Amino acid sequence: MATSKKDIRALSKEQLREFFEKQGDKAFRGNQVYEWLWHKAAQRFEDMTNLSKETRDMLEAHFVINHIKVDAMQRSNDGTVKNAVRLHDGLIVESVLIPTATRTTACVSSQVGCSLDCKFCATARLKRMRNLNPDEIYDQVVTINNESKLYFNRPLSNIVFMGMGEPLMNYNNVMKAIEKITASEGLGMSPKRITVSTSGVPKMIKKMADDDVKFNLAVSLHSAIDEVRTSIMPFNEHFPLEDLREALEYWYAKTKRKISYEYVVWKGINDSQKDIDALVKFCKYVPSKVNIIEYNPIDDGDFKQANNDALENYIQCLEKNRIVVNVRRSRGKDIDAACGQLANKS
Repeated sequence: MATSKKDIRALSKEQLREFFEKQGDKAFRGNQVYEWLWHKAAQRFEDMTNLSKETRDMLEAHFVINHIKVDAMQRSNDGTVKNAVRLHDGLIVESVLIPTATRTTACVSSQVGCSLDCKFCATARLKRMRNLNPDEIYDQVVTINNESKLYFNRPLSNIVFMGMGEPLMNYNNVMKAIEKITASEGLGMSPKRITVSTSGVPKMIKKMADDDVKFNLAVSLHSAIDEVRTSIMPFNEHFPLEDLREALEYWYAKTKRKISYEYVVWKGINDSQKDIDALVKFCKYVPSKVNIIEYNPIDDGDFKQANNDALENYIQCLEKNRIVVNVRRSRGKDIDAACGQLANKS
């Protein structure tokens, strides 16, 4: 239910300390509350057992903790877990736990719906309703970490911002969430285990480089020919490949970190030799690797997985040019949890 009380997690540790001082209490209470909120991921004030009942009641009177709730959870035949996550205002996003033999990866959402218009993605068909707050992003990770420990007996090893939304269109909140996820006072995860995937917003890629971020960058490329890319990702008209290339060169010059290109090959769209040659050329601008992703249909429309010969041709040409290429088989297709399928069907 909506409330006029402020979410306490919007306050910094310093603001919490100041709040307690104004209440005539000791500033270190703010440290205790901050630890409960982030390191221990407390969902209720009554869980904060090292605070007196009076202090907890006082917090209850002033603030709320707008924690997410898992509305529905589905488990795939391959072990993938999909959460339909209800936010405090009733809106829903989806997040996914992807297990392999050696790791568990959280795929988290950054927006309700999406700002962009990629024609092959189910999320793009939902209008962007709002950005997620840092705590809502953080909660998805905490939830998946708990599920990883419960179902696979190990903590989360990696995080990818590849769920619903374009992370760079919610830049400040995504950065704040990553700051909390990587802080020793938060989840203490290494930024090297985090990948932010973007459809390619040049100005924001440069900003990330200027902000000296430590996580990895992935770009949903899907074509290195402007006309083809614009036909499947119409926003490319405003952020053409030349601008993207310049931003990626800037990123590499500043960070010295390799870029991953996410790439789906579709029948009759980007499966020709011309498409392959353009990708090879684009990959040579900055050190990079290519993840060829299996396509997950969202309807009976224009997009169909290319045949194996076309995929093999891509792989051979990339390897011949000494470009690292991985083929990613989709996980969780039977519960609509695979790449491009997140659309709140629940």
